[in-house]
Amino acid sequence: MRGSPELSIRQMASALRAGKTTSELLTRSALGRIRAMDIDIHAFTNLDASGAMEAARSADMARAESADLPLLHGIAVAIKDVYDVAGLPTTCQSWLSLDYVPEEDSTPVRRLRDAGAIILGKLATHEFAIGAPSPDLPFPAARNPWDLAHIPGGSSSGSGAAIAAGFTRLALGTCTGGSILIPAAWCGAVGLKPTYGRVSKHGVFPLAWTLDHCGPLSRSVEDAAIALQVLAGHDPLDPASSTEPVDDYCTGLEQGVKGLTIGVPQDHFQSSPQASPTFLSAFDRTAALLAEAGARPIHVSLPHSQQFLAAGRVILSAEMFTIHAQDLRSRPLDYGELTAARLLLGATVSSEDYLNALRVRRMLAARVDAALDRCDVLLTAITLDTAPRFDPMPHFRHWPVQTHAFNVTGHPAISVPVGLSPQGLPLAVQVVGRYFDEARILQVARAIERLTGWENQLLPDGT
Repeated sequence: MRGSPELSIRQMASALRAGKTTSELLTRSALGRIRAMDIDIHAFTNLDASGAMEAARSADMARAESADLPLLHGIAVAIKDVYDVAGLPTTCQSWLSLDYVPEEDSTPVRRLRDAGAIILGKLATHEFAIGAPSPDLPFPAARNPWDLAHIPGGSSSGSGAAIAAGFTRLALGTCTGGSILIPAAWCGAVGLKPTYGRVSKHGVFPLAWTLDHCGPLSRSVEDAAIALQVLAGHDPLDPASSTEPVDDYCTGLEQGVKGLTIGVPQDHFQSSPQASPTFLSAFDRTAALLAEAGARPIHVSLPHSQQFLAAGRVILSAEMFTIHAQDLRSRPLDYGELTAARLLLGATVSSEDYLNALRVRRMLAARVDAALDRCDVLLTAITLDTAPRFDPMPHFRHWPVQTHAFNVTGHPAISVPVGLSPQGLPLAVQVVGRYFDEARILQVARAIERLTGWENQLLPDGT
């Protein structure tokens, strides 16, 4: 056994415990795959091969002394290049940050290390987690392994690409307006955006303080649950970190959906001109499969998606401009052209605009809560079509996505693949839950994964 990417985290952990493989072998296999394939995919901005191998050998020595180790012990993971990883540059894909090398890990990375995970390196992002693929940035844009002519989505572009390419089973991403959910959907990965405050943001470069979420992208729903079990929990170093108790995210994964009520806000996305027939068909099929498995779909109403988008853009613009104001004044030409244009929009947002957007956010969150009072989860759209091509690529404002809503409200959401388009590109749906009810959305997502057959889907190169 040499660590096939098709082995789940639990299967790799079982093989390690049984002595059928070693962390060194698994890590060496992952590094070999990356070296062979990433020359075309560009998922990594910094591959720390020597550090990963040293950590793998240490993990094997620890296992020789104790068999009672966490599931992630000795498993290779990768990190979006906005998280601090001690000794590796946090570049944020920007000329402004190429020389910044943190001395300490961000809290999510520290928690992964404490669980024994092996850090492979840093993954591609859009500059400061905004914008879109652009040629005026320090590193090449990540490409979608399902078809290199298509974008992987962003801003956790490298995270989505790394999962689809089989480089790792688990990657960290961030989500401010859909930056975990979009690349997960377009790369055929599972993307989990936990409740706002569920996972610490300490040591993660901010885009917008009140919208940012940290979470995993993974190959499967179970992998995401295992990751969240490690990542979740209060962190006194993060002022926004919640003290809400952490659930057991793995025990109930296989409970299915019998008896659950699934709220379907079809009017939220179905009438959008960006909604392709291929996506709508896949969505309807997923809802039908859930009904056949014993769930009860009901229609629920949500505010128009443009209301969420408008509030989110005002809040995002104001907060990201504030974060970057000093550098915009002193080093404006060091930003990518697209990034600078987006950041400068924030200079036009008044305090009145910002406070009104916060007021609207509270109203929208209450409307989502009211819908969730009628059901266990919501089943809705993330992306309304498959991944666009690089050339010509629609402007980010016109991407066929609906992702701002639950970043604005802070509800937990998960992207789960449901199949491939006739062109061989992934399709996905979104499951949304009540605040801090990640266990439930993971349960429903796992059922979707099983019912649609995605759990048996091969990676795009057929491995």
